[in-house]
Amino acid sequence: MNQNTYRMDSTLAFFVEDMKSDPVPVMEFSDPVPGVHHFKFRIAQNHHHHHTANQLIDRMYSWRGYETRNVLAHDPDRTTIIAYSSDNAVGTLSVSSDSDMGLVADQLYHDELNRLRDQGLSLCEFRRLAVDAAIRSKRMLASLFHIAYLYPYRISGNTDGVLEVNPRHAGFYEKRLGFTRIGNERICPRVNAPAVLMRTNFSKTTEMIEKFGGLMDEAVDEKSLYPYFFSPSEEADILSRLIRCTS
Repeated sequence: MNQNTYRMDSTLAFFVEDMKSDPVPVMEFSDPVPGVHHFKFRIAQNHHHHHTANQLIDRMYSWRGYETRNVLAHDPDRTTIIAYSSDNAVGTLSVSSDSDMGLVADQLYHDELNRLRDQGLSLCEFRRLAVDAAIRSKRMLASLFHIAYLYPYRISGNTDGVLEVNPRHAGFYEKRLGFTRIGNERICPRVNAPAVLMRTNFSKTTEMIEKFGGLMDEAVDEKSLYPYFFSPSEEADILSRLIRCTS
């Protein structure tokens, strides 16, 4: 675990407060285009929050023809980030660290993941990404991934992240987020659709955030989403809120 890593309890109780109330946002901002969207990002911490995320996932996955029954199964070990606009959930992404039980991706890609583990890498898995089709915001999507990266890397000390995506979308993750393909196309029974396994190294993620984070449209030649990630100072503020709320 490196010096930038912080420890926290695996229950992921990011906000110790009345469970009937909404958690304090870990970040909020308005899109660069005035009057378009104001976003708030919260960590799901009770049944209502997870139900809200599940409704968005069900709606977006069903719209694309994916099965959702197994995707929506209860997973107590995941951390779920939800993006809100006008109090409506418009984006969600979950992340889980590796454990003795393995990762969900082990169902299809156990050998590939074990090769990474055998190299001494500590893995996490990004899952359950859903974004409202009416939302066209690079910054919102980048923010979901940035906050989701903070927990496994900065807090839990994971070195690499993996995710399963439809092959049609693999190019987006390669070009926009720096993932690489490490598993051949297979049929994922959870959504009854083809999938490929992709990986990202968090040291590279950190380098890109330090170089481009917060620049947005000023980084005219950079084609990735990293200019729409938070700046290093914003990241430090978000991380301090997460740690302070767990102490």
